[in-house]
Amino acid sequence: MDMLVWATAGLSDPTKLSIPFHLVVNGCVEVGHDSAIVLAGDSTDLLAGDNTETLEGVGIPPMRELLAKLREHEIPVYV
Repeated sequence: MDMLVWATAGLSDPTKLSIPFHLVVNGCVEVGHDSAIVLAGDSTDLLAGDNTETLEGVGIPPMRELLAKLREHEIPVYV
């Protein structure tokens, strides 16, 4: 199954911003789905500065770990 997951939340809600990444790398990929993530709206702030290194949601792995798994599995991210 092909999955396209949209992230729209911004840095003001790190948990909500992290959820799409978590669903893809620790859900879709683990069960063999081809997946991609779209950054839209406020979620594009993730790309500025060192936000990917410092962002941590509650109850979800830190963004740096989620992005490492994205790279490892070559999951596309569209802006």
